[in-house]
Amino acid sequence: MNLLRLLTAFLLLAGMNFPSISTARADIVEGKDYKVLPRPFPTEGGKNIEVMEFFWYGCPHCYELHPRIKAWLKNKPADVSFRYVPAVFRPTWEPAAKTFYALEALGEKDRLHDKVYDAIHRNGLDLGREDVLFDWIAKQGIDRQKFIDVYNSFSVQNQLSRSVHFSKDYGLTGVPAIAVDGRYLTSGRMGSTPDDTIRTMEELIQKVRKERTRK
Repeated sequence: MNLLRLLTAFLLLAGMNFPSISTARADIVEGKDYKVLPRPFPTEGGKNIEVMEFFWYGCPHCYELHPRIKAWLKNKPADVSFRYVPAVFRPTWEPAAKTFYALEALGEKDRLHDKVYDAIHRNGLDLGREDVLFDWIAKQGIDRQKFIDVYNSFSVQNQLSRSVHFSKDYGLTGVPAIAVDGRYLTSGRMGSTPDDTIRTMEELIQKVRKERTRK
């Protein structure tokens, strides 16, 4: 009986120690979890800490990360601003970027951003083909010709050019990639899971906060 009590007490004590072990989180490491950009880039967040997600609608890893980004945005800190930036590495990525900017210009980004991802990854549509894209857009209740006009507009072309320059300036080698305060960059390749990417992003935000308080 005494042996049983001792064993029970030992298991209880061991159980009390496990949570502290499992919840311990190692500090993020430069070069492993994130990199410092060669020079700081201007941000558009004002006094807020700006976070940008570079993505491509056709990227399965971006699609996997997207629900975590959405969940994080629901409780986004007040001192953080966030924006999506379509990356453009090659000409085949241009239709996706133009789709994003056209939807944004038409006020349809919030309604259809997720649906574009689903159409590609869940339904197997090749929205990189403009005929397929325009047919799909019309089925979403948007005037086909109106979308085409915006999609091919000078304004969207300018934004596309900015995306090309952003992708080069930030030294992107893949997506998804997340830039914090125009100074730090982490990506899905640097974190083993989408949750790791979110954790690293949060740690970088905290890092920026601390650096700002020292100034």
